[in-house]
Amino acid sequence: MLAGDKMEQLQQRISIVQNRISSAAQKSGRNMQDISLVAVSKTVDIPIVAQVYNLGIQDFGENRVQEMTRKISSLPQARWHFIGRLQTNKVKDVVGRAFLIHSVDRWPLAQEIHKRGQSLGITVPILLQVNIAEEKSKTGLQVDEVGSFLASIGELSCLRIRGLMTIAPLSSEPEASRPIFRELAALNKTLTKKALTNVELKYLSMGMSQDYEVAVEEGANIVRIGSALFI
Repeated sequence: MLAGDKMEQLQQRISIVQNRISSAAQKSGRNMQDISLVAVSKTVDIPIVAQVYNLGIQDFGENRVQEMTRKISSLPQARWHFIGRLQTNKVKDVVGRAFLIHSVDRWPLAQEIHKRGQSLGITVPILLQVNIAEEKSKTGLQVDEVGSFLASIGELSCLRIRGLMTIAPLSSEPEASRPIFRELAALNKTLTKKALTNVELKYLSMGMSQDYEVAVEEGANIVRIGSALFI
C-alpha cells in the first residue's frame, strides 16, 4: 500500500486529467464516457499501477513486451494495451494477452499476428499506426499506404482493425499537435465510408500527456497518458 499522501496525490492527478478530458469532450459534442483513458505505466512500479487501478482506471499501456507480461501476472484483471513497436518474434507473447495492440505498422507484423491468432483460435483487435507527421524517427504507415493496407486485410481472417493511432511530434505547445490529430480524424472519416472486410474503424488513439486535450477536441476516443498521471 502507498502512504496516504501518495494516494492523495494520485487521486488528485487522476481527477485533474479526467476533468480536462471531460471539458475537451464537451467541446467536441461528446462526454467523458466516450473517451478511454489508457494509463501509460512504463517505468512505473506494480504497487503504484495497482493503486491507480483501485482508484478506477482500468486500462494500462506498455511499450515493452517483457514489462507488460510481468505486470499482467500481477494485475490480470486490468485491460492491457500494447503501445510500443512490436517485433515479430514477440508477437506470441502479446496476442491473447493484450486487450488492444495499438502499433501495427507493417504487413509482415500483421501476418504474424494473424498466424498467432489462428493458432489460438481467436480474432485479434489491432490499430494501425499512421505516421501523419512523417517523422523519420517514428514508425508507422504513410498516409497513402493506409487505404491499400486496409483493403488487403481481408486476407488475414484472424485480424480485426478497430481504428487508427498516431503520435504527434513532441512539443511544449499542445496546439502544435492539432493539425496532426485533425488529419488522422479526417483520414478515419474518409476510410469509414468504405466497405472493407475485417475493418471497423471505431477507435482513434491519439494524444499523450502534453496534448491529450487537443486530441480529444479533434476526435480522439483513446488517449495514452503517463507523466500527467503517475508520480
